[in-house]
Amino acid sequence: QVQVVESGGGLVQPGESLRLTCAASGGDVDIMGMAWYRQAPGKPRELVALVTENGNTKYSDSAKGRFTISRDSAKNAAFLQMNGLKTEDTAVYYCNVVIRGPGELWGRGTQVTVAS
Repeated sequence: QVQVVESGGGLVQPGESLRLTCAASGGDVDIMGMAWYRQAPGKPRELVALVTENGNTKYSDSAKGRFTISRDSAKNAAFLQMNGLKTEDTAVYYCNVVIRGPGELWGRGTQVTVAS
């Protein structure tokens, strides 16, 4: 059974960086796209960035210029490099993987806290 696992979250100060990793494992999968979402307390889950199977990317307005999404198709992995972190970036970050056939899967999330 395919599982999606996020890692790389933590506590950082404003202006610092973090790199999140998403790994899909447990089967031979054909991944169409991978995305990062986040959910802050009391707010709905929102798209941060996505990368398609062709390598095209899309970012939320808040992520543009600061965050970079990338993927390693051979390893069924995606990454989110986050620079210039702000307190408002504090949230649980979730990885979403769209797999041809089974559909989409979610990880359990990784906490990112930005505080001085």
